[in-house]
Amino acid sequence: MDHQIPPEVLNYISRNSVTYYQFVPLRFADGVLEIGMLNPGNMEARDALQFIASKLGFPYKIFKISQASFDNVLKSYEGLTSQVSKALSDLDVEIEKAKDEGDSRGLVVPITAQAESASKIIEEAPVTKIVAVILQHATSGSASDIHIEPVGDRVKVRFRVDGALYTSLFLPNAVHDAVVARIKILTNMKLDERRKPQDGRFSARIENRKIDFRVSTLPTYWGEKVVIRILDPERTLITLPSLGLSPGNLEIISREVKRPFGLILVTGPTGSGKTTTLYSMLQEIDKEKNNVVSLEDPIEYNVPGMNQSQVQPEINFTFANGLRSILRQDPDIIMVGEIRDSETAKLAVQASLTGHLVLATLHTNNTAGVIPRLIDMGVDAYLIPATLILAIAQRLVPTLCQESKEALPIEGAVKAMVDQELSGIPANFRKEMKIPTSVYRAERSATCPGGTKGRIAVFEVLKMTKELEKLILTNPSETEITKIARANGLLTMREDCLLKAFAGVVPFEEVSKL
Repeated sequence: MDHQIPPEVLNYISRNSVTYYQFVPLRFADGVLEIGMLNPGNMEARDALQFIASKLGFPYKIFKISQASFDNVLKSYEGLTSQVSKALSDLDVEIEKAKDEGDSRGLVVPITAQAESASKIIEEAPVTKIVAVILQHATSGSASDIHIEPVGDRVKVRFRVDGALYTSLFLPNAVHDAVVARIKILTNMKLDERRKPQDGRFSARIENRKIDFRVSTLPTYWGEKVVIRILDPERTLITLPSLGLSPGNLEIISREVKRPFGLILVTGPTGSGKTTTLYSMLQEIDKEKNNVVSLEDPIEYNVPGMNQSQVQPEINFTFANGLRSILRQDPDIIMVGEIRDSETAKLAVQASLTGHLVLATLHTNNTAGVIPRLIDMGVDAYLIPATLILAIAQRLVPTLCQESKEALPIEGAVKAMVDQELSGIPANFRKEMKIPTSVYRAERSATCPGGTKGRIAVFEVLKMTKELEKLILTNPSETEITKIARANGLLTMREDCLLKAFAGVVPFEEVSKL
């Protein structure tokens, strides 16, 4: 057992009880608390467990575990919760110490002075450690975001892992302002501004790696909420073949990304892996013979051989202004982190018209939405067929935990659902599809508490064709574009997800969520 037990599960049973009675909480699922015991025949331990369960009001199941597994769970008690608890204890001690020092000198300390003293202490070591521990555990736990949100009488800390938010910790409300102040100091935000949202960023070395953090604050009813995006520039770059593209889509992208000029757009919501896809496409390009320049906000990966530039709107170094400067740098390939406005869109199109290959991201729901979006942003319709090579839409979906998946035979209601999904697939693709006898659903287990492990992207790839070129000149709707694209063999993200469900890569229930 090498997985980490969620902190909220560890809170059900104290460390002292775990050490004395030799049983540990494993997970809480379907209203049942699962317990691992070294010796299930120990009646004293069973009596203690019965007492604890009656106080919690939960039924429980007992599983026999090895000494190694027991020791591994025991180590979890020394993790995030215990380290933060120690820092909170240190904080209380230091505040009391400062108060006692004033009393021992025979001084009557005014309430305002006591508050200033406490505030000064809060800004020092204990709160610094609380923030550091939260950042460290989020990074080591492969979280993409940290949410620090006041909820009345306490502060909830949640980590986003594999796209889902998990509550990892509760802090007393008394330290909320100090924790927020510490984060603001790291990002050079205004400490006294609590009525308006603020944005900032900072870097830190964690486990001998330089990690970048992008921070956003938002005033709420109970106080300022902080969201921290974790960006690891030293992460291993994902190659194009390992993205999970279907063979047909992989062939199209690999070929088109080697074109000397044109525009390739990757679209999808925030957090759908668009930038990762752009980086993987750039892996296919010879950076020794080409001048590859990027304009990003923020720089998420460090790519050898590529000139990467960070936009800074506060000094008017925006995507539009940066793109103008890049065009004076003799580029061959340009990557634009995001097309956000009309000016950037027009410049990207002009750059692709003048002999540059431009790769960028855009926010639309699907590939068919790219063309109307460009027109809405002021790009002349007649320029789009001459510049747009590919539009790629994507989403991230959870992947199956192979140790705990449950087979669903394709029969009855499942068969009806499969037939319905297959009905819209173009006939030429449907003939080549291999339909298995079973699909799988995610099943929670001690190995995979959430039922899934990791995420994979599902794609749809729209390639410019002669039919589409003619249609664009008529200022078409998304429906008309989709009809032409489907006739040319476009597979939707939902259908790509179905293929991955047939291959046993993603849970079947994810298909209906797209």
